[in-house]
Amino acid sequence: MSKESKNKLAYSDKLQEIYQKAMNIYSKKSKLPNFNEETTQELDEIVFRADNAKGVFAVLTTLLVHKSLMPQQDIRYYQTKFDNGFSGRTIDTKFITPFLKSISFPAPSTSGWLTRTLESSQPYMLDYKPAISPKTLKSAFLNLIDKVQNYDLNSQEALVYIFALLVEKREEERLDNLANPHNLPISDIILLLETHFNYSYEGGGSGASRLPVLAIYSAYQCMMNQVKRYEDKILCELENHTSADTRSGSVGDVEIDEQDGSAFEGVEIKHNIEVTREIIEIAYDKFKSQQTKRYYILTTANMDRADWNVLNKEIRRISKIHGCQLIVNGVYSTLKYYLRLLDDTSEFIENYVENIKNDSAVKYQHRKAWNDIVSRLSNE
Repeated sequence: MSKESKNKLAYSDKLQEIYQKAMNIYSKKSKLPNFNEETTQELDEIVFRADNAKGVFAVLTTLLVHKSLMPQQDIRYYQTKFDNGFSGRTIDTKFITPFLKSISFPAPSTSGWLTRTLESSQPYMLDYKPAISPKTLKSAFLNLIDKVQNYDLNSQEALVYIFALLVEKREEERLDNLANPHNLPISDIILLLETHFNYSYEGGGSGASRLPVLAIYSAYQCMMNQVKRYEDKILCELENHTSADTRSGSVGDVEIDEQDGSAFEGVEIKHNIEVTREIIEIAYDKFKSQQTKRYYILTTANMDRADWNVLNKEIRRISKIHGCQLIVNGVYSTLKYYLRLLDDTSEFIENYVENIKNDSAVKYQHRKAWNDIVSRLSNE
């Protein structure tokens, strides 16, 4: 394993550990860490300002995570140009900000260190000169770093506290009353989904690629009880959006298993990405060791420009080697076909609404967009 892979695993595991502790606090399985009044107020300030000061939040998260992994590191020296410094920006860009986005926490576009107020020629001492606004946030930010470095404030417990409050805030923002239209024609359902997938989400729409996965999964939830092919088969629970299939052991985004646990059918879903031979090869690596009967690679992208001669050649090659029926198709055309198989398409809508309500990768803006789109369609 490369050094970068080991680092990614270390930061990923630590973030997941901290996040899980925060989730346990939210579900009342454990209690919120206890600090003195001053420190509690400083941590609360970070949480309160997180949405409008994403850079400060990402930087502090990076420093606290790094300190928990490297206790001997003085986290005030966040650049390699400092004596005994380290590259906080690299760690943030590669590991921290992507994770914050994946759990729908406030996050900058790529790194918290994009602003001059956070990346200067000075370490984060109490007399740090650049103007972080407001002053209460600057004071909280620098004091917490100082306490971690000089007064044995536990960096991991501090971050558990911050994460726990952000989880509570995030859950409060979830929309409980999602629109659930019934008796729509299939054409309107497809229009709703296509508009939802491609909505102009703030910040580039991180998490929108999960929506086509949830739509296909919702269709399978219906078909498991209505289509003879899936009689006695098991629809596996969806993996976490941040889990790599190769690491989780799943053959794709959606997996249907035999009763003995072996893979029966798999689906890999791409959002606005054209299917290429390389994508087919990567998918084959996931299922080649199993006796998968059928495997779909679906995309929301327009496949008119695809080189079907190359794709079909690769599909035939895999079929000869493995015996799996490999199918490349569009998400929308596949959903149209699946919906025609159902006794009542309202069940599909109910499943999709429930899935976007509860999936951790789906954010408040995706849920709000769904309500807005349904409302607009009903008024046309």
